[in-house]
Amino acid sequence: MTEITDDLPARLLHEEHAGWRAILAGRGGTHYARAMTRDALMIVEGAVLGRDDVMGAFASAAPWDAYEIHEPAVVRLGDHAGILAYRAVARRGDDVANLRMSTTYLYDDGAWHVAAHQQTPA
Repeated sequence: MTEITDDLPARLLHEEHAGWRAILAGRGGTHYARAMTRDALMIVEGAVLGRDDVMGAFASAAPWDAYEIHEPAVVRLGDHAGILAYRAVARRGDDVANLRMSTTYLYDDGAWHVAAHQQTPA
């Protein structure tokens, strides 16, 4: 069993990058179907999405072309959870999104899972 140790920031950044890489590859829905807890939520501008809604949103949206993570910070929540907060810049063609994001991760059954994700225009 993995415990939260001093490598927590690196571990959560690794998980977040895996999600972004899946989004860029057009596999965001598949990735988050596996990565999210059953009752996880994504809070985005104008909506609160459950797991099924998230998969539908990814299925209907064009993937982003590129992303950057800036100013990452981690908050430890007990022995098996943490929050990764950061500023993101994502690009799709000429469209550029500047976002403030946080993802709450829960370690369960041998893997890290997204319990909640929030994004707000920066």
